[in-house]
Amino acid sequence: MSDGSKIRGLLWNDAEARPRAVWRVGLGIVVLLAGGVGGVLAATTVADRLPDGSSAMLTSLVLVGAQLAQVGGFVVAILVAAWVVDRRRLTDLGLGRSRAWWADLSFGLGLGVALPALVFGLELAAGFLRVSGTFVTRAGGSLGIAPDLPVALALALTFAYFVGVGVFEELLFRGYLLTNIAEGLDGWRGIGTPTALGVAGVLSSVAFGLGHGLNPNVTPLAVVNIVLYGGLFAASYLLTERIAVAIGLHVTWNFSIASVFGFPVSGFTTPVTAIAVEQSGPPLLTGGSFGPEGGLVALLTLVVGTGALVGWVSHRERSVTWRPAVARPVLRDDGARSDAGSDSTTGER
Repeated sequence: MSDGSKIRGLLWNDAEARPRAVWRVGLGIVVLLAGGVGGVLAATTVADRLPDGSSAMLTSLVLVGAQLAQVGGFVVAILVAAWVVDRRRLTDLGLGRSRAWWADLSFGLGLGVALPALVFGLELAAGFLRVSGTFVTRAGGSLGIAPDLPVALALALTFAYFVGVGVFEELLFRGYLLTNIAEGLDGWRGIGTPTALGVAGVLSSVAFGLGHGLNPNVTPLAVVNIVLYGGLFAASYLLTERIAVAIGLHVTWNFSIASVFGFPVSGFTTPVTAIAVEQSGPPLLTGGSFGPEGGLVALLTLVVGTGALVGWVSHRERSVTWRPAVARPVLRDDGARSDAGSDSTTGER
C-alpha cells in the first residue's frame, strides 16, 4: 500500500464514503461554529429591528425570539453536519416519529417535573427554604423578559427557551457526539461494541459537564453532578436508541427547577416562577447560588431518576441492555457506498 493510500485511509473511509470519526467530529465542530455565528447574526438582526419605546410585551417577545434564533442556528448546524458530513438519517441521531419516541418523551417530561419536586420537598422538610410568594415575576432574570410581563406569558416564553436549549444540547452531546464516538471506537483496536458504547457515554457526559464549567457560580461539585446527570441522559439513549427521554427530562428539569420551584438552574435565574423561595440551607447540600445541580441533594434525585429510567426501559423494551445500533447506524443511501461495518484496512469507522 502506498503512503498516499495510507494517508487517505487515515482520513477517509472508502467503504462508507465519508471521513473517519475523528475528522467527522472536527468538521462537525466547524459546522457548529458556523451555525452559531449564523444564529448570532440572525438574533442581532431581530433585536436591532425592535423599535425604540416598544412595549414590555413586544420587547420580551423579540428578545426571547432572538435567543431562540441563536439556539436554532446551532440545531440547524448539527442537522447539516449529520446529513452532509456523516451521511446519517434523523433516526441515527436518536430522533424519530414513532409511538415509542413520543412515549419516551412523555416519560422524560414527567420525570423532569417529579425530580425537582423531590428536591423542593426534601429542602422544605429539612427547613432549608421557605416559600416567599407564588406566581411572581422578578428582576435580574437572564432571558430578557420584562419583570412586569403577565406571569402566564412570561412562563410560556421561558418554557419555549428551555425547549430550544434542551433539544440543542441533547442533539449535540447525545445524538451527535455520543453516536460518533461510539461508532468510531466500535471495532477499533479490538474494542467491542459494549465497551465502545460505555466509553462514548462517559466521554460525552464529561464534555456535557465541562460545557457548563463557565456558568455563573459554578463549583467543582456542580461540574461533577452535571457529568453524572449527563450519564443519566446518555443511558436513556443507549438503552432505547432514542434521545426522547433525555430531551423531555432536560427541558422540564430546567423549567421546573427555575420557573416552577424558584431555584437557580445551572447558575442562572429566570424572570418568573410559580413558587418563589428563599434558601437558607448549607450550599454543599442545596447548591447555593448555582442551584440544586451544585449540591449533594442532586445526587439523591439522580439515584431516583436512574431507578425510574431502569423501570421505564424494562417496562417498554422488555430488557435493560445497551443497544448496539447506537454504534452502528444505517447510513443514508444516496448512491455512495454505505456498507455496514468497519473498513478492513484500519478496523475503524
